[in-house]
Amino acid sequence: MEGQNGKNLIKNRSPESLKFVFLKSFRNLQPRQVNFVFPNLTQFIMAKSKAIKPGYLFTPGYSNYVFSLLFLLYLFDYADRMIIGALVPYIQADWGIDDAQIPMLSSVVYWTIVALTLPLSALVDRWSRRKTIGAMATIWSLATAACAFTGSFGGLMVARGFVGSGEAGYAPGGSAMISAMYPKEKRSWIMGLWNASIPLGAAIGVAVGGIIAANWGWKSAFGLVAAPGLIIAILFFFVKDYKTVPLYTGRVEAATPKRVKMGFKELAKEFLSKPALLFTYFGFTGVVFVTTSVLFWLPSYFERMYDLPMEKAAPKASLVMLLAIIGAPLGGYLTDRWRKKRINARLLFPAITTIIAALLCFLSFTIFVDIQQYIILLAMGMTITAFIPGAAATTQDLVHPGLRATSFALSVFIQNLIGASLGPIVIGHIARKTDLATAMKTLPIFLIISAVLFLLGSFYYKKDLAKVEDVKLEVKE
Repeated sequence: MEGQNGKNLIKNRSPESLKFVFLKSFRNLQPRQVNFVFPNLTQFIMAKSKAIKPGYLFTPGYSNYVFSLLFLLYLFDYADRMIIGALVPYIQADWGIDDAQIPMLSSVVYWTIVALTLPLSALVDRWSRRKTIGAMATIWSLATAACAFTGSFGGLMVARGFVGSGEAGYAPGGSAMISAMYPKEKRSWIMGLWNASIPLGAAIGVAVGGIIAANWGWKSAFGLVAAPGLIIAILFFFVKDYKTVPLYTGRVEAATPKRVKMGFKELAKEFLSKPALLFTYFGFTGVVFVTTSVLFWLPSYFERMYDLPMEKAAPKASLVMLLAIIGAPLGGYLTDRWRKKRINARLLFPAITTIIAALLCFLSFTIFVDIQQYIILLAMGMTITAFIPGAAATTQDLVHPGLRATSFALSVFIQNLIGASLGPIVIGHIARKTDLATAMKTLPIFLIISAVLFLLGSFYYKKDLAKVEDVKLEVKE
């Protein structure tokens, strides 16, 4: 009966005929016959499994491996950076530091990032992503370990400064690598996954730091969070990279067919002529002001408002930002889905989620207390980072591929100069003049400013995107 069906299929020239005969014949073949009929079958399957899909720089598997290293480096970057929030009461008790001075241990990291991010991003764009990222991760891990051996506030400040010097070019370098490895249609989604490492790392740093400090002393906390980052840094020296992208203008020399290289004027125009890009850079600032302030001061807020010991206050505070591990990837996924219908979704979505975060921030620090306050803080933690994937992708969308690290570095420069470095200090000064509860009530203002900036940028996104040259990247052997 089966043979008759096969004959009928062939006789009638059905579209299924070839498939039927092929499957029936192939099923009856022995291994040696398969090799005889298809001598290159194994090689064909292996080649397909290693094929580079459209939009990818490497194979999907290798891209995911490099991504996993970038994710872990960002995680330990923020664990090293934010662990200080859980150690504030212990350092204050040991060295007699007040609320206005202690935030300097956080801000010094951001000041060194501001000072070094642009030159280091130039190394990333013009030299090597792999080597620069590996070297920077090694420096910040060793500097974090050095914090465990300091004997004075000044020495700890210097060590924390070196933590920032190592971290200065990491975010720009990681952004450039991710933008190159994956299709641009998935850029917000992948950026969201990558940025989920920020709240996870910060939560680990604050929670683990509080527990270690309570049991073994605050200096031990620095030593234990430094080691994992150093291991990942060494592994990153051996990953593949892409070739440095030449910087040319759209013009060709009249006398020769050579393209004209970008000068300072053309480089400046690449950034300054795009309003959507500028609004995005400054839009980051208000949100980062708030998130850095919350990460630094929330453990102390719970300790003072609810009389919690730090080993309980620190994990409780860390859970608020840990929920951003949901908000960042979900924000990226929804942004890319919406972008299929609205090309400027990568800025419209941040505007919407940031205004929601502002409302939740206001309710939590002004209206509610106890468990109601904590539930709203958890909701804020989930929404406040949903802006990152779209905004971060915008810094990559709107510039020449050879300037992607520099573009993100400009964002890092502005957000750290005005936002991250000033946030804990401003809140600390307000707390000294009034109290910490009053200081935290000012945070929604900065979120509203950012939401307005993202909204303004969305009006220019499509026009600015049309100005960007599409350049194909090549793997560096």
